[in-house]
Amino acid sequence: MTDPRVLRTLRRTAEHTAERVDAATPVDRDRAVDALRAFAILGVVLGHWLVTALVADGASLRAASPLAEMPWLAPVSWAFQTLAVFFLVGGHVATRGYESARTRGVSYRRWLSARLTRLFRPVSAVLTLWTVIAGLLLLTGAEFVTVHTLVKLALSPLWFLLVFAALTAATPLLTRLHPLWPLVVVLHVDLLRFGLGAPAWLGWINLATGWLVPYTLGAAWTRGELDRRRAGWMLLTGGTAATAALVAWAGYPASMVGVPGAEVSNLNPPTLAAVTFGLAQCGLALLLRERLRRTMRRPVVWAAVALVNLSAMTIFLWHQTALMATTATGLLAGRLPGLHTLPDGLDWVAARLMWLPVFTLALAGCWAAFRSCEHGPGRRGRVVRAHRPSGRARVSGARHV
Repeated sequence: MTDPRVLRTLRRTAEHTAERVDAATPVDRDRAVDALRAFAILGVVLGHWLVTALVADGASLRAASPLAEMPWLAPVSWAFQTLAVFFLVGGHVATRGYESARTRGVSYRRWLSARLTRLFRPVSAVLTLWTVIAGLLLLTGAEFVTVHTLVKLALSPLWFLLVFAALTAATPLLTRLHPLWPLVVVLHVDLLRFGLGAPAWLGWINLATGWLVPYTLGAAWTRGELDRRRAGWMLLTGGTAATAALVAWAGYPASMVGVPGAEVSNLNPPTLAAVTFGLAQCGLALLLRERLRRTMRRPVVWAAVALVNLSAMTIFLWHQTALMATTATGLLAGRLPGLHTLPDGLDWVAARLMWLPVFTLALAGCWAAFRSCEHGPGRRGRVVRAHRPSGRARVSGARHV
């Protein structure tokens, strides 16, 4: 058993560190923004860990999903498909940052370069490592289907970064765009695809316009158009009602993430149901702002949120690698329940929940090894811009993308 004195010492150290982080944070920082970003990132991570299975099939690994074997688990995807909240926060932060840069006389090119550098700096490490791993696996005789499955899972987060980077670059053009316009485009694309038999490739237009909806909502938040709680309630109730109607009567899938073998995915590319669901999530996020601001006054809670924001891209880019590293290591002990077995029952769900702490430890190892790639040389833990509930941002606060 652990010595109680050691536990007390660890607790006091953690509390002291949290108090230092809290004291170093400007009083005018909008901590709810950081809390929402952390929630969105961790939601995606947990969602992938819960619905992604690598089934050992002889000498190869293939991807599977409990949502394909147990469709009634679709509500799990409602809780962990949180990308709309990330785009909401991204649009809010980018719009505010761009307006602040213009006020300070910073050029668009310099502003964009700084943002994209922070966004893509850690990507090179992921690409390099997986290029080496894929090459070694092929050279040692691994089946191509296994290598393809692993590389696809490891690099799948990059599509999100490309879309986010494109919207960030277009921020000056989007600061006044009403979210209704991209929503109308998504509606018409789906009408053409599902109602009039248009080619399936047309749906990829929604890859940009679908995520443009929450991004422009973030810009509207910056303009002060979503400050009233009425706006949040309208988005939450309207988005929920529209999503329920689309799933119940228009034939859209209930799952808000891709399911292997499914004829239609709500996410690849985004459908109208995914966008209306995102509107509901954004409405809930806006309604929770004040409660989050109060909660973030607790030093320990705020320190945890600040840590996630400091390493947001590292966590996002490496969480699938952590899952696969655990899976590959576990193969040394044979086919383990919840790790290499077919996700076709509640026993698999129970076993997978028990693996989550192991995935977390593996991700912590990736974080320790690659976090410097996110901050760059000499910038680890550097403090930069703060969020204010209104007005201009100023230098200070916890670093984030």
